[in-house]
Amino acid sequence: MKAHNTDHWFQQPCAEPKQLSREQAQAHQLDLTKPAGSLGMLEDIAVLFCAWQGTNRPRCETIQICVFAGDHGVCAQGVSAFPQEVTAQMIHNFVAGGAAISVIAHQLGADFSVINMGITSQLDDAPSLVNTPLVPGTQDFTIEPAMSEKTMLDALELGRKQVTNRNTSADLFIGGDMGIGNTTSASAIYSALLDLSPEITVGPGTGVNQQGILTKQSVITKALQLHQQELKTPFGVLQRLGGLEIAGLVGAYIACAQQGVPILIDGFIATSAALIACRMNPACRDWMLFGHRSAEPAHEQALIALNAKPILDIGMRLGEGSGAAAAVSLIQTSLQLHNNMATFSNAGVSESEQ
Repeated sequence: MKAHNTDHWFQQPCAEPKQLSREQAQAHQLDLTKPAGSLGMLEDIAVLFCAWQGTNRPRCETIQICVFAGDHGVCAQGVSAFPQEVTAQMIHNFVAGGAAISVIAHQLGADFSVINMGITSQLDDAPSLVNTPLVPGTQDFTIEPAMSEKTMLDALELGRKQVTNRNTSADLFIGGDMGIGNTTSASAIYSALLDLSPEITVGPGTGVNQQGILTKQSVITKALQLHQQELKTPFGVLQRLGGLEIAGLVGAYIACAQQGVPILIDGFIATSAALIACRMNPACRDWMLFGHRSAEPAHEQALIALNAKPILDIGMRLGEGSGAAAAVSLIQTSLQLHNNMATFSNAGVSESEQ
């Protein structure tokens, strides 16, 4: 496979956060009229945005949200509580404004789009739908690779284009996912990349019962055994076990880091893409912030592996980018505090002598 060749765009260097701006922001935080560290993670977020944007007046106003959608051939193994046609039905719901992520995106005034990476149904065009399917879903990865190398590379490129084909860069990028069966794909990726058994990585997903969990564990075990020799690189893992929407997320994440656009990672599925992106191009981790801790049990293992501290921990497990989008208001609050609080230097407030 040529996918590890550095001629590929996704292994080109990422932008570098500005260390001087980081240090200036940290000094500014110490001068704000509050005990040092008393705003907790809100202080850390503001410092990150200053480093990312090279300023001491950070902003989070222009938000891009892309929901990547794809169908999964492994659904033939009975791994989901929902039939596969729900993927297409939910895409209609997204573009009609009725899904959770659609509602939050509207609230945020975000640039919102849904990308049809490849599903089994035909979709009519719609204003917020990028209707460019690559193939009609992945293959059943218990029998063969989920996708060909070409399809994987095309999916990465399609994800990249959602970031690079903009007139102006966003202040923040959120990637969402939709695809019946994608928790099985993500669990398999977790098992392969983190060397965890399916008993650890498989959770309830969209609501399967205990028998469904056992089925998912068995399916993933079979796939890991079938593709064992090809799972030694992130490219092999993505091609053999991934989903089209997961590949789209990987491409978008790496492109954001190369363009210097901060990324807010969602939950279980999105974090599987973040794991792959960080293995393909480790420098992209510097541009990631994590929106929430998913209720899916293995998500915690991935957060530990990525040295990630999520903003929210409120029991969400919907996907779509909804957990990340729900955290945006706290990011905006963090930046408002950084930009508008008085400082000890100018407010006439005495600092602690300790």
